[in-house]
Amino acid sequence: MIEYGNAKPVGNAVALLGECPLWSVAEQVLYWVDIPGHAIHRFNPETRAESIWPMPTEPGCIALAKSGGLIAALRHGFHRFDPATGTLEKISDAPYDTADFRFNDGRCDAAGRFFAGAMFEPRTAECASMYVLEQGRVREAWGPKEGWGVKVSNGLAFSADGSTLFQSDTPNHVIYQFDVDAASGSVSNRRAFAQRPANRADPDYGGRPDGAALDAEGCYWSAQIEGAQVLRYSPEGQVIGRVSVAARRTTMLAFGGKDLRTMFITTASEGATADEMARFPQAGRLFAIDLPIAGRAEPLYRD
Repeated sequence: MIEYGNAKPVGNAVALLGECPLWSVAEQVLYWVDIPGHAIHRFNPETRAESIWPMPTEPGCIALAKSGGLIAALRHGFHRFDPATGTLEKISDAPYDTADFRFNDGRCDAAGRFFAGAMFEPRTAECASMYVLEQGRVREAWGPKEGWGVKVSNGLAFSADGSTLFQSDTPNHVIYQFDVDAASGSVSNRRAFAQRPANRADPDYGGRPDGAALDAEGCYWSAQIEGAQVLRYSPEGQVIGRVSVAARRTTMLAFGGKDLRTMFITTASEGATADEMARFPQAGRLFAIDLPIAGRAEPLYRD
């Protein structure tokens, strides 16, 4: 296994639960969210400038829009967000009971569809679905009806050719793969790609699979919450590399920078004990590390 080194904290913001880092090639900035902090953040690595926009409810995930600005999946529905003015415009209501569910991890596919997974907040059953926003309309893509529900949808990523989709269920310590029909966005043949140790007392326990991204070589990078690391998986599902993070609750990653070789990593402070904060005082910070491997530019949402 290749040790890529230690990611370093960047910026000044400290999140309760940092998630969904998203690199804008056009702007050369990183957007990310603090879900329980009800905020969208922006970080410019060149100037070190930071911006924060309060949100009315939890922003589970965001996507870049081809028409400009962002699409934000908030607890109560999909919205357009204009960073230039800070304004929100509702696209649709949430397709679930907002008392028990909220949006979590998500991203666009090459066709410009915004896939946004949900989480069941009690985490007691695999009853959360994946939803798709396509040209302003929302539909359920898959979930309990097909026997493919999850407790917490995470780790969403698409292969470069669009034929394979990844999704993790963090409480169940599993990463899944699906076959994808790129024309319709429909999926089939869910199977386990990787299963992480579930026993926290296990000496091999290294966290649970959270957010993820694919690199230009087709390898899957998975942030390990409670593991203080990001793992690189081969296309066959073997761990072949690691980035260490000085924050135990490592949540998600994105490739950015001019050559897409800088990995940005979000972390969380929410839920950390006093002892954990003493050992990991940078918890909740944004981290970055330069790598010898490039990522891929994120597709844009198409109206």
